[in-house]
Amino acid sequence: MTTTDRVTLYYSPQSRATGTRVLLEELGAPYDLHVLNMKAGEQRKEAYLAINPLGKVPAIRLGDALVTEQVAIFIYLADLFPQAGLTPALNDPCRGPYLRWIAYYGSSFEPAVIDHFMKREPAPITQSPYADYDTMLGALEAQLAKGPYLLGEQFTAADILWGIALSWTMMFGIVPKRDVFVRYAERIAARPAFQRISKADDEMAAQHAAAAGV
Repeated sequence: MTTTDRVTLYYSPQSRATGTRVLLEELGAPYDLHVLNMKAGEQRKEAYLAINPLGKVPAIRLGDALVTEQVAIFIYLADLFPQAGLTPALNDPCRGPYLRWIAYYGSSFEPAVIDHFMKREPAPITQSPYADYDTMLGALEAQLAKGPYLLGEQFTAADILWGIALSWTMMFGIVPKRDVFVRYAERIAARPAFQRISKADDEMAAQHAAAAGV
């Protein structure tokens, strides 16, 4: 990668792509937005399905590399811009726990909260990817209680992922507003990058709604 390379972020406001945009801002990475109006269904059209057949955002492109899946994107970008200090080095003892908690988001938290939101019975505990909802959430709460960040004093890309996820899931009542979760989410939401992108997202979402006649 050269200093002239720019990340293209396939984006829609107030979606999972918001976290990636906040991460790019925190990294100081050069990027361009390829905006999709999801209210108008642009993510399901052929042009974008060629990028991500699942029709989801975020996705990113950098040169010949196309990356989908939020967890992969966070690991990839934070490693590309190590000078920002948001990822532990390979020989750092925190690297393993950092990867653990990023993976935990995609493999355990997301399936658990979707089942919980949809009021679906989880699979038997021996087959469930997250054991059960309360156990999954309890493990996360115990880790965050060590604070102020997921890995203690060290702020990493994982905190952007989790801070935004908890903000959204608590807002919609999917995750209970426990003190540890609330304080942690507020800490991440107070960061300037989060504030900038939240404001930009509000404006873009209003434009999309108007364009789609919603």
